[in-house]
Amino acid sequence: MAYKYVLRGNTYTFQDLKAVLAKASPQRSGDALAGIAAEDTKERIAAQYCLSEIPLKTFLEDLVIPYENDEVTRLIIDSHDPKAFQSISGLTVGEFRDYLLSYQANGDTLKNLSPGLTPEMLAAVSKIMRNQDLIAVAQKIEVVTKFRNTVGKKGHFSVRLQPNNPSDDPKGIAASIIDGLMYGCGDAVIGINPATDNPQEVSKLLKQLDDFRQQYEIPTQNCILSHVTTTLEIIEKAPVDLIFQSIGGTEKTNSSFGIDLKLLQEAYDAGKELNRGTVGKQMMYFETGQGSSLSADAHHGVDQQTCEARAYAVARKFDPFLVNTVVGFIGPEYLYDGKQIIRAALEDHFCGKLLGLPMGCDVCYTNHAEADQDDMDSLLTLLGVAGCNYIMGVPGADDIMLNYQSTSFHDAMYLRKVLNKRPAPEFEEWLLKMGIFDEQGYRKEIKDQLLKLK
Repeated sequence: MAYKYVLRGNTYTFQDLKAVLAKASPQRSGDALAGIAAEDTKERIAAQYCLSEIPLKTFLEDLVIPYENDEVTRLIIDSHDPKAFQSISGLTVGEFRDYLLSYQANGDTLKNLSPGLTPEMLAAVSKIMRNQDLIAVAQKIEVVTKFRNTVGKKGHFSVRLQPNNPSDDPKGIAASIIDGLMYGCGDAVIGINPATDNPQEVSKLLKQLDDFRQQYEIPTQNCILSHVTTTLEIIEKAPVDLIFQSIGGTEKTNSSFGIDLKLLQEAYDAGKELNRGTVGKQMMYFETGQGSSLSADAHHGVDQQTCEARAYAVARKFDPFLVNTVVGFIGPEYLYDGKQIIRAALEDHFCGKLLGLPMGCDVCYTNHAEADQDDMDSLLTLLGVAGCNYIMGVPGADDIMLNYQSTSFHDAMYLRKVLNKRPAPEFEEWLLKMGIFDEQGYRKEIKDQLLKLK
């Protein structure tokens, strides 16, 4: 179905709904690379006006990827809750934006609405929202998850301690973990990207982390970010806490990752059987990123932000403990500069939270992007205000294995202090017990603690 909009005497024609979505997107290099972006600002504004007048129910009928061609589309449509959608079913995209920004739309109403929303509806409304709109709506929503501690409560802010090492050296990893713990990081997860996906090496890393956790009774969870098939191979022999997998928003994207919904279901069921959580049982950890579908030639002409939102439907099916948009990691071919990275992160966080997901963000960029640490400071602060559940904690903000720039342990301390946020409750109790933090959330003298943790 074609869509038309007349702007200042000029008629703009968009061949279908996915064309309206693509051309309404704020400027980003990935959509330009795919040849689907607006030709200029006038066409982008016309597409945004056109999009604002499209009824929300259209997104249940005019599918951006055909139902019969894509299992993610089938998941989105088959899991849609018409009862939850009923209260907004008569709204257009523009009216939906107004509703989201209203006082009537509070955390409870948005939580109840979530099962009735599709990723495409949220991608659409995000395209006609300013950055402050995305922040204002996302901060209303509290998504709480539990495994060995509780992540996502309002007033709290967590950190994935990321002690990556290019050779998986046990001493190097241990040093990074101790450093991070001294800054109150690691309550979201202590998660390592392994240098190799070899099952034996992954098992060794898991044992190292689990021995350390048990020795000091740390109320957190561990994860080696190996491929889900590797995790399934060792799951009955190694101390697996969280099960990790990168996911995308189309069946073809997931196929490029070597996964499908059936395999994720197998991993979910296997993880449930372990029953390793103490305060809860959510144990899936997913990572996503705008541009993954384009880089895999698996986007079907759909813009990269809508593809990203569709990945959240995959995540939602498996009730995850953590979801992380690794926003600037893929590179400037997809998000060219700091402005595009900041915008994409706020969109991702907004869409994920409204779909009921525990959203974190890797506030990051590659060294060949037109971005720097000042851009990341701005994004970090904006996400903190928006109610992001967690960020990464990387020694010196420089991941020496993955070769990209992220956020440091000090960055997490900064955000907690300026926004008066605290670590996960159970983890904060441990920090106090160990004498690492005081009651005001400040670090105590750590010399004795370093000796204790050697």
